[in-house]
Amino acid sequence: MTMEYRWLGQEEIQKLSRIVQEDRISTGRSNLELHARDQSHHGPVKPEVVIWPISPQEVSEILRFANEAKIPVTPWGAGSSLEGNPIPVKRGIVLDFTQMNRILEIREQDFQADVESGLVYKDLNDKLRHKGLFFPPDPGAGATIGGMVANNASGTRALRYGSTKDNLLRLKVVLADGQIIEVGTRASKSSSGYKLLDLFVGSEGTLGVVVEATVRLRGLPQEFSSALISFKEEAQAATAVFEMLRAGLEPAALELLDSEVSQLFGSHSGIELPRAPVLLVEFHGPSKDYLAEVMAIAEEIAKGCGSISFRSGIGRKERDNLWKTRHALGEIIPRINVGRKQLTTDVAVPISQFPRMVAFASEEVKKAGIPGYVFCHAGDGNIHAIFMGKEGDREEWARIWEISDRIVRKAIELGGTASGEHGIGLGKRRYMAQEHGEALQWMRRLKELFDPNHILNPGKIL
Repeated sequence: MTMEYRWLGQEEIQKLSRIVQEDRISTGRSNLELHARDQSHHGPVKPEVVIWPISPQEVSEILRFANEAKIPVTPWGAGSSLEGNPIPVKRGIVLDFTQMNRILEIREQDFQADVESGLVYKDLNDKLRHKGLFFPPDPGAGATIGGMVANNASGTRALRYGSTKDNLLRLKVVLADGQIIEVGTRASKSSSGYKLLDLFVGSEGTLGVVVEATVRLRGLPQEFSSALISFKEEAQAATAVFEMLRAGLEPAALELLDSEVSQLFGSHSGIELPRAPVLLVEFHGPSKDYLAEVMAIAEEIAKGCGSISFRSGIGRKERDNLWKTRHALGEIIPRINVGRKQLTTDVAVPISQFPRMVAFASEEVKKAGIPGYVFCHAGDGNIHAIFMGKEGDREEWARIWEISDRIVRKAIELGGTASGEHGIGLGKRRYMAQEHGEALQWMRRLKELFDPNHILNPGKIL
């Protein structure tokens, strides 16, 4: 459906300026440019105005005005997404939530925290560390809670602790017409009515704007044990992942790095690794003796799958450096490919199909003749293939799009999804019909119900 939106004139800007203080609304060039693009390869689009709200009531007033005037509104967290999710493709208003970043309450006895949507999850965990608690989803970068809810972010610890949706209890949401609602409950479980909370998780701000969340906290593990395991081929490493899970080992994190990524990983972490696929495995448990037994079983399984090296007994400082390097890969890869832009696939498949999908993606990347890398949140079947295309080279980018398309369609064919954690945004809309079939029409109906004027992050998902 083609929607007609109103451009913001001086009159509209003045009305918006009465809702927030003067220093929290801007039409300045630098602010518009800073909110024109995320970290994806998609082209920039400048909004007409940027507003920094500080309360749900301000968000409500802004949306009520925008809905009546038919002005598009795009929520903005950290701008770290990889699918064009926060790019304001219809211009209008960008709501930047970086000033709504408070921890409202920590309830240690309930293992819960109430937070505003602009809070960076790492800042929350820095505060919780002193209380022996943490918020498990770990997508890397400087992701905000609101952005994580919008994309149902996951990260390295999702295998054991789940994705963002598994660690949410309650949301405060502002709807397109300005109405403020609360969905979910602070109880640890509920069988009361429809689970509206799940509608907003992963909706990328297209159904409502999340302003507050009650998140589930976990106790920091008493002990941990990490290992780096090398294999001759990606398929062997992927098979080891399946076998470890089938053995019931329950790793907290299980990452697969292809040979190109393992070399980057080794050089930046200071650990010498063979030029071969590597599994980075971590287990959490109540005692060192328990973890020693688990690690012995993991080593036996790895050998049975053809491992060529198994390094365990990693200390806390070295372990922290490993995960710091793993999270930095998203920044390291573009940095060493000067003059190139990044396209990232983000497919996920059933774990039984993981070895097959990894082998397919790795082969596609190797034969592309373009700088490419494969790394995976292996335990939940989530595969990232990154291509670094030369800026302005249409032939090379046509080849990248073709290969990326084959990888995504193969994942869906194997019963998987076009996006495991990055969201649909602009880049994956073309796959929605193949993945969802007739259910896509019900998504469109939900959009019409919650946002009949299509002002909320238009152009995304559908």
